[in-house]
Amino acid sequence: MECIIEEAESQRPFECDALSLYSDLPLLVVLPETVEQVQQVLRVCHQLCVPVVARGAGTGLSAGAMPHPEGILLCLSKLDRILDIDVLARTARVQPGVSNLSISEAAANHRLYYAPDPSSQIACTIGGNVSENSGGVHCLKYGLTVHNILSLNVLTVAGEKLTVGSMGLDSPGYDLMALLTGSEGLLGIITEVTVRLLPSPELAQLVMAGFDSVSTAGDAVGAIIAAGIIPAGLEMMDRLAIQAAEDFAQAGYPREAAAILLCEVDGTSEEVAQHTQEIARLFEQHGATSLTISRDETQRALLWKGRKAAFPAIGRLSPDYYCMDGTIPRSQLSFVLNEIYRLSEHYALPVANVFHAGDGNLHPLIMFDASNPTAIQRAEEFGAKILELSVSVGGCITGEHGVGVEKLRQMSSQFTTQELLQFEDIKHAFDPALNLNPGKGIPILKRCQEYRALPARHQHD
Repeated sequence: MECIIEEAESQRPFECDALSLYSDLPLLVVLPETVEQVQQVLRVCHQLCVPVVARGAGTGLSAGAMPHPEGILLCLSKLDRILDIDVLARTARVQPGVSNLSISEAAANHRLYYAPDPSSQIACTIGGNVSENSGGVHCLKYGLTVHNILSLNVLTVAGEKLTVGSMGLDSPGYDLMALLTGSEGLLGIITEVTVRLLPSPELAQLVMAGFDSVSTAGDAVGAIIAAGIIPAGLEMMDRLAIQAAEDFAQAGYPREAAAILLCEVDGTSEEVAQHTQEIARLFEQHGATSLTISRDETQRALLWKGRKAAFPAIGRLSPDYYCMDGTIPRSQLSFVLNEIYRLSEHYALPVANVFHAGDGNLHPLIMFDASNPTAIQRAEEFGAKILELSVSVGGCITGEHGVGVEKLRQMSSQFTTQELLQFEDIKHAFDPALNLNPGKGIPILKRCQEYRALPARHQHD
């Protein structure tokens, strides 16, 4: 059957997500074409106590969609229809396999768009965005996925239908939609999402500033927010990321800069003009060595192209890289970045930093060669130190990539044992047999089923 893949070689494209440090093959890959088929798969797996791992486009970066060797990989990419766009309500109903960018493309004729825009938006799917609570370069002003969805249709582990959320401003009872958003496929299978659409802004303009150190760039970030300006996006890249992105995209970045900030404002022409002028003044006041203000939409798109191409651009510099995802208070940017450079020297591994500076969501890219086993170990240790550093300054171990397998050890750095057991109780309430995406997200469990499923390097007391 074309909806079932059982040959190992044909399953290889599904063995990992975009984070390729961890991989495995499932018992079967199943590609349902209807919600009813998804229900049937869940019912059979529930009866037989077979693990189920949901997968979208596979663009995740925490091994959250890595298959279970004794389970079914439930690939939802064929559920890819935009079911309805309600122009008056400014909403869209979509299936989980719809790509992020295609929602905005479909709404563009109505001068509407969907705000969260991960760098992988051309490929990543809305179901995965909900599962990981994805953000993007414009999340500072417009919020994460959880702030831009109204309701979800979900199937339980037993195949029962649930609808959470509503078309109103609020819903009675507990906020189950917020609980399911970012739950990484541990609590249910998303089959439909109703998203908010926003009016396309009258104008958007981007200010790019170069700085001679990451510390001065970090200070400038705080100055923008302190001035009462909430940019649509405020991104930062360091020298290695700048040079890689410029070689790749030829966006016009200042190659000699130690760091650049990309600050976008949108709104009416008057608002944009006022904020652009103020941002440029603040950047110059905080030591900017170069300043570029986009002159038209073409240049604005080109400047963003470099930022959004940064990850593949780094791929040209190294056989492999390991992308981390810690979040810190903005006031700690300079300190944490300098600590990351110190760790880079300690582990003898280059690191490029490109991240959402406005909300402190770091994405250090640790470069290494996976053919060298000691390099893999050093990259993992380096990444773990970054996450622990994020927690130590008042941040957290993930902003939008999720815990997956990658951050299981660091969950105990962030949370107490009692808190982790509370997470398990929530998991158990939705999935008593622990068959939805086992081995992910929660490192300490009362039952040994998920513990046995973890890679050996992640098993610990």
